[in-house]
Amino acid sequence: MRKFSSFVIASLALSGALWAQSAPDPTFRISLGQLTAWVADLPPSIAGPILAHPREFLEDYKPLLSLPWDQMVLVDKGHALPETYAPRDLVRLSRYGLYTSRPTEEMRKEIVPVLLEMSRSARKDGVRLKFSSCYRSWAYQRYLFQHYVNEDGLATAERYSARPGQSQHQLGLAADFGSITPEFAKTAEGKWMDAHAEEFGFSLSYPQGLESVTGYMWEPWHFRYIGKEACQVQKKWFGDIQQYLLVFNNEHAKELKASLLKP
Repeated sequence: MRKFSSFVIASLALSGALWAQSAPDPTFRISLGQLTAWVADLPPSIAGPILAHPREFLEDYKPLLSLPWDQMVLVDKGHALPETYAPRDLVRLSRYGLYTSRPTEEMRKEIVPVLLEMSRSARKDGVRLKFSSCYRSWAYQRYLFQHYVNEDGLATAERYSARPGQSQHQLGLAADFGSITPEFAKTAEGKWMDAHAEEFGFSLSYPQGLESVTGYMWEPWHFRYIGKEACQVQKKWFGDIQQYLLVFNNEHAKELKASLLKP
């Protein structure tokens, strides 16, 4: 009996050792075949480097698995927030001396320190950041979308405005800056955000030329807070395209968490 128990223990130890040698990362119980399937829908320019360096990718991705749900949740035309969802810690940015288009503009209290730091950094460079449109409730987004439909028709409105529940603004973590026009990209404010937003955890949601990926026209003024770590992973592994990162996370974060081996 003791010999049998010793054999089982030895077999399990050997199995674990072989797993550690063949797995992309010994801290995750997933195979290279699984990872290959997970990135199959990504462009080759993104999938290739991930599969060439799977251990480095998984090590970089690991901190994202501990981020708050709403910081990484996918909100787009296929993934809507419920009508009842509203952040509980919304605060008026004007209370903190931030420059806003209206005194009623709100965002999440938890990221106010980041907003203040980012605004101070911009001011040092001679740029004043203007928070033009921030949190929007489900009901307000419904009104806004219908307004644009009445003005431009459904087909056109859907290219630049989200249906209720499908707007990142409902999270309280997204903001439109400056003029909210394409010309924003050419302004000092727009150029500064393009160059420095990621340093503070803000990611451009709708890049130029990627309407087929994001579902929306280019919006150089629309940034969402996903955190510094997520921005770094987005830039290093996902072509600096937020949509690819969030879709991957939406589809595989639970599996990655479940496969993470305890130390």
